[in-house]
Amino acid sequence: MIICNCILHIDLPYVQSLKGRRSVTNSMKEKLKAFNLSVLDISGEYAKEADIAFVFLSQNSLGAAQYREKIEKMLERNFSEYHFSLEYEEI
Repeated sequence: MIICNCILHIDLPYVQSLKGRRSVTNSMKEKLKAFNLSVLDISGEYAKEADIAFVFLSQNSLGAAQYREKIEKMLERNFSEYHFSLEYEEI
């Protein structure tokens, strides 16, 4: 069993306030929950950046990689106006 721990770093150049950032992160979290993930907003005080952590289980490394790809494609499709990067660790 593989535990995949991921952190999604998001640049929000058009967001002006923490309220605006929260709106974007809440929308992303709702879309991510459709993948049956544990999701948490771990952002700091700066409104122009956000961090979302999520965790999921997989049978093997190949399955985890395919699942991450599906998640990244969904994010690119639904949130193309934001630049993001995904860091992950498999345990």
